Amino acid sequence: VQLVESGGGLVQAGGSLRLSCAASGRTFSSYAMGWFRQAPGKEREFVAAISASGGSTFYADFVKGRFTISRDSAKNTVYLQMNSLKPEDTAVYYCAFATTRVVTTRAYDYWGQGTQVTVSS
Repeated sequence: VQLVESGGGLVQAGGSLRLSCAASGRTFSSYAMGWFRQAPGKEREFVAAISASGGSTFYADFVKGRFTISRDSAKNTVYLQMNSLKPEDTAVYYCAFATTRVVTTRAYDYWGQGTQVTVSS
């Protein structure tokens, strides 16, 4: 199983980025997917999740209304559209395969290597 994130970078506060995560080695459409982040000196935290069907999503409170998770089963890719970025969004962002079909904040077993997002003030 392989997950490869891309799309990170440096952006000014208020700007936008779209992260992508290409998945392989597992039946993509059978599993929920999630995004997490880890800032320097902090623990990794849940950001967003999407069900296997794409019909359900769930967000951490601190990104509600700003971030949108989506998936494209034809491309085996999950996305995280990030708008109205804040300096506190600076972190390494990871995508992950859930062990379930439904959205979850904890049940994940495969992780990507991460992509750095830096938001300048």
